[in-house]
Amino acid sequence: MEVADLKILLVDDDTFILKLLTKMLMNQGLKYITACDNGADALDKMNDPVTCPDLILLDLNMPNMDGIEFVRYLVERHYQGSLVLVSGEDERMLKTAEKLVHAHKIPMLGYLHKPVTPDKLIEIINKWTPSPERSQSSATKRIYGADDLQQAITNLELVNYYQPKVAVKTGDVIGVETLVRWQHPTDGLIFPDQFISTAEKHGLINDLTSLVLSQAFSQARIWHEQGYLLRVAINVSMDNLASLNFQDLVVNLAIENGLSPQNIVLEVTESQLMGPDARVPLEVLTRLRLKRFHLSIDDFGTGHSSMAQLRDIPFDELKIDQGFVHRAWADETLRAIYDASLSMAKQLGMEVVAEGVADKQDWNFLRRTGCDYGQGNFISKPILAADFIHWLAEWQDRVNQELLTDSV
Repeated sequence: MEVADLKILLVDDDTFILKLLTKMLMNQGLKYITACDNGADALDKMNDPVTCPDLILLDLNMPNMDGIEFVRYLVERHYQGSLVLVSGEDERMLKTAEKLVHAHKIPMLGYLHKPVTPDKLIEIINKWTPSPERSQSSATKRIYGADDLQQAITNLELVNYYQPKVAVKTGDVIGVETLVRWQHPTDGLIFPDQFISTAEKHGLINDLTSLVLSQAFSQARIWHEQGYLLRVAINVSMDNLASLNFQDLVVNLAIENGLSPQNIVLEVTESQLMGPDARVPLEVLTRLRLKRFHLSIDDFGTGHSSMAQLRDIPFDELKIDQGFVHRAWADETLRAIYDASLSMAKQLGMEVVAEGVADKQDWNFLRRTGCDYGQGNFISKPILAADFIHWLAEWQDRVNQELLTDSV
């Protein structure tokens, strides 16, 4: 289907806005346009195959049925088209509404501020692409059972991928984060969101983490022998820290592989609240820090990773969550959270890693703001250890040719 053939539904309580948008769209060659000045009439149009839209331009603030309520009815009707929000509300309100639409799994092209200009309108309309069927887009991922996961651990089917971390000022590669995947014999590559919860619920998280640690420390030794003194980071959960044996596991693996504790980073992620007795996790982490292992608070600002954890645990690295990094250069709210996280970490004498560096603008933003390290797909997607040296050569070429030459 061409953009010109789109069936578009306009929903706004201001009849002048409806006429204006209709005229703008018709001037661009769009001819299948339906306008409604209230949500109830708009929902009736959706029941008619002739007027059921491919794209809805929706006002947020309307009497009787506002845009947020209208979106809920779209979900109930299994709406398979796309959505654009059109509103005079401020940026933060629009961002919140956008997150809600995404949470409902309705494809959203973006939002338009009133007054709408023809250029902005056609720019966002041209983003439209045919939406996949809702049954496909919202298909529930398979969550693997405990028996399958136990077999995967036993058969060494869990594979480590590594995402590089680089120094923003120089472009030097300083380390990698270990990210586990499951190379399933029939289903292919399985991501952690399909098996980590199973590991935590069924007492397999320690076995899983032990395997990840063992493989990561072994790979770190290989890299060190090749002359690449990388810091290797591994994610651990509070479940891992519930046993005093965890400290011995980490120390012994480092000794067996001839690794300095200063080249190992333990990234603490909390998928669950710390238990009522926090003494064991605090003892394990404090003893590891005394032995000069690095401790990183992961996804700072989300979940349970908070200032209380900074107060209670001797972290020396803070990872700003990707949700506060990507496009922080263009979003005042994200920028405020990013700046506060960076400033607080610096005052506490911590190194800072910005996650989710997705494009050149993100990269330049980190350079301007003095962040220590960056990590994200703009730098590198998670890769297998076998691909690291090839990636490193390509990265060094990028650094030399473009990434440190732009003015910041």
